[in-house]
Amino acid sequence: MTRQEYRDIYDAVGVAMEVHSTIGRGMAEQVYQEAYAIEATMRGMDVEREKKLHLSYKGVDLQKVFFADFYYKGIIMEFKSVEELCAEHRAQLLNYLRIAQLDRGILFNFGEASLRAERYLYLPTEDQFVLLTHQNYKSYITD
Repeated sequence: MTRQEYRDIYDAVGVAMEVHSTIGRGMAEQVYQEAYAIEATMRGMDVEREKKLHLSYKGVDLQKVFFADFYYKGIIMEFKSVEELCAEHRAQLLNYLRIAQLDRGILFNFGEASLRAERYLYLPTEDQFVLLTHQNYKSYITD
């Protein structure tokens, strides 16, 4: 991941922070999605809402289609508004990263008192996901 790619994650989280601080916690996911789209547009960010993700099997597209909440500069974003994130929420984001063949994702939870933004990096060669923290993110920046 380059420094710019990490900055893009930072920018995406900044939009969510503004939305959460303005609206507060506990509203429906769709409220946060709509507000996020508005705030991102106001900041000049070209986000794609309801990003369609296709899965294929041996070169044949499957009929099942998935929709990620947002896509921005190679980042898949999933929104939740729950008391606490669980393994199922994380698995959804991580599967979307695999399907889209992307390496960066953010799982947002607007249901807590403070916005939770879990930033993930997918390492396809090891088929491993890393939770990026303030302590480890610099070791994954390549330039």
